[in-house]
Amino acid sequence: MDLVLLVVSFAVILAGAELFTNGIEWFGHKLELAEGAIGSVLAAVGTALPETMIPFIAIVFGGGVAAGEVGVGAILGAPFMLSTLAMFVTGAAVLLMRKRRANREDLVVDPGVLGHDMAYFAVAYAIAVGVALLPADLILPRQLTAIVLIGIYAWYVVGHLRAQAAQEAELAPLRFHRLDRRAPAHPAPPRFRIVNAQVLVALACIVGGAWGFVGAVQGLSASLGLNGTLLALIVAPIATELPEKLNSVIWVRQGKDTLAMGNITGAMVFQSAFPTSIGLVFAPQLWSVSGAGIAFASAGITFLASAAIILPMLVRRRLDGRALLVGGIFYLVYLVVVLATLTGGNA
Repeated sequence: MDLVLLVVSFAVILAGAELFTNGIEWFGHKLELAEGAIGSVLAAVGTALPETMIPFIAIVFGGGVAAGEVGVGAILGAPFMLSTLAMFVTGAAVLLMRKRRANREDLVVDPGVLGHDMAYFAVAYAIAVGVALLPADLILPRQLTAIVLIGIYAWYVVGHLRAQAAQEAELAPLRFHRLDRRAPAHPAPPRFRIVNAQVLVALACIVGGAWGFVGAVQGLSASLGLNGTLLALIVAPIATELPEKLNSVIWVRQGKDTLAMGNITGAMVFQSAFPTSIGLVFAPQLWSVSGAGIAFASAGITFLASAAIILPMLVRRRLDGRALLVGGIFYLVYLVVVLATLTGGNA
């Protein structure tokens, strides 16, 4: 039963991702935003909802230290997955589809936009992880840090919206356009209300599919006897990061590389601010390196993987699919560390 739910949930997420990428492009077009803002803000926030809900419910409504630890693990696991596995999947998609792409293995992106995203992520995430080095009983500094992180993200969004000028892009017909009988046929633009309806339906599919997927993964993990810490750090984040990965693959296939990469880097900025703030406010004593060393070790891998991909891009002013594959190496390294630590702890 869990296996069937897994397959069905994945199909629902895939359908939601297809609807979302199409709908969010039209939504941004209606607001006269460029691809950088659409990918890094609108798409990133929308597809970050599933993995944001997991730690929120685990920490706020789960109750108990165990639920809080799962929540903290999920918070730290999200940026880790984005900087490693999501980058790897996007790079692999570029290489696999290179014969169908006009630019082959190169990604047509604005290094300045991606550098802007990653600079904000590095600052916000460093602050969030740095406060975990404080003694666990210091609650107030952690709660004040949450306010700072929200402020950083708000400034990031304002900067994106101000810096980006509207650009005309070739858009595919809105999937729900034909459902609006009062609107003229494509290429006439759809009405805003039908665009909103498609985006909301897509988000419902993504969130609902992610919940089903996580539930199926948890059921399979329990039947296979997997460790709870492994589930929180590795398995659950893979499930909840599916929307970003699938959205980016879809945009890579369409040659919209700025949207594909911005979807990942923008989500990393969001994850460094909002979910971490949930942990800092509602589980401040658990947000400590002393109590969750293996979980916070993923933050170090996240910084290293991000630097290995972004810094060469800024120097060369270009990005190719092969450069993104390095994320897979860092993912495997951390996976080996987690498995070795858990095996040693259970020995």
